[in-house]
Amino acid sequence: MPVAYLTLELRIEHAQSLKDRRQVVRSMKDQLRQGFNISVAEMDEGVTWRSATLGIAAVSHSRDYLHGLMEEVERAARRMANELGAKLADAFWDYLES
Repeated sequence: MPVAYLTLELRIEHAQSLKDRRQVVRSMKDQLRQGFNISVAEMDEGVTWRSATLGIAAVSHSRDYLHGLMEEVERAARRMANELGAKLADAFWDYLES
């Protein structure tokens, strides 16, 4: 069964504190979870205020479905980041086969 994983690297230039960073990250995580049937987790420890890395995973019997889903999630994440005053600096995804 294939598993798709997506890594999103965010730049939050307007963040002046850890609280500003958390607002953006939490909002993106919640919106992505609600909009798609995926798992979302913060991958870094919040060391810097102006960047964050999110990890996203999804499981399906269909690799084609996962391909479409990851593309849709990436587009939505880019839009959400812009709305929250952040920038999606990089996004990359791949499959794991079990």
